[in-house]
Amino acid sequence: MPNRSPVLVDLKFNPEAVAAALKTAFADRGSINLADPANRQVDLSHVDYALLWKPDADLFERAPNLKVLFSGGAGVDSMMSIADLPDIPIVRFVDPSLTARMSEWVVLQCLMHLRHAVDHLRNQRDRVWRKYVAPEAREVTVGIMGLGVLGRDAAAKLRVMGFNVIGWSRGKKQIDGVETFDAGELDSFLARTDMLVGLLPLTPETAGFYNAALFSKLRRDGALGAPVFINAGRGGSQVEADIVSAIGSGLLGGASLDVFGVEPLPADDPLWGLEKVVITPHDAALSEEYALLRHVEQQIARFEAGEPLQYLVDHGTGY
Repeated sequence: MPNRSPVLVDLKFNPEAVAAALKTAFADRGSINLADPANRQVDLSHVDYALLWKPDADLFERAPNLKVLFSGGAGVDSMMSIADLPDIPIVRFVDPSLTARMSEWVVLQCLMHLRHAVDHLRNQRDRVWRKYVAPEAREVTVGIMGLGVLGRDAAAKLRVMGFNVIGWSRGKKQIDGVETFDAGELDSFLARTDMLVGLLPLTPETAGFYNAALFSKLRRDGALGAPVFINAGRGGSQVEADIVSAIGSGLLGGASLDVFGVEPLPADDPLWGLEKVVITPHDAALSEEYALLRHVEQQIARFEAGEPLQYLVDHGTGY
């Protein structure tokens, strides 16, 4: 068997779990885990493949001969912002488990806002017996921004629950049972939306995208009384001060946030104190280490067999 390049691994999360998973991964070629202090000065010039999450800026100088980059998550914005990013294929992490977890979170948040779950929890703490008349799911339109693998699956699951689902993406998409809108139809999409679900990648175009001006265009005469914002995409896409103001003024009737501009969210951030805001610690769809490594193994096997890589990132659009 010819010598095979080890896989360079530089993941800035769950170092113990990653190290454990690497013990049984890449058996035919091995790996170099940069989280191990013993590997910090290792020569990387012979490495063909790298699995990365928030890599150090000098990594590509140390590993100048890479052939393929693999993202440690569904997003790739942490790599795309690096100035000397090599012009080689970048593969996103797409896994049925990650997709299912994200859809579970999205459906949960939509149902919580539909059925006054936050109000019920507060009333339980205060020992208050109060009933709420909630609309049916079919009376509420959920607008999903971002119609990739995650957005499409979330749309399908929400439709099962009875919600009316529409979708928006920069380019027009065709999805059975879902009316879709493109970049030129943003205002029409927002005017129809009662619950806005953000699953957009972070790019220069989406930085600060969810702001007061956008919230003001959401539907205000729907069954919920006021629109709801739900974001599990990227924290850099939302203006958090505008969310706080919109909740206070009633421009938004509620929000669920899994991502933030600064993580962990600082203890003194005003979002913590808002009763109508549900906060989760960026765990809507965690990358499971064993599934991630299997994904990389499968893609390397395709690449070395001369088959096309899957889930490729467009360097021009950044996703």
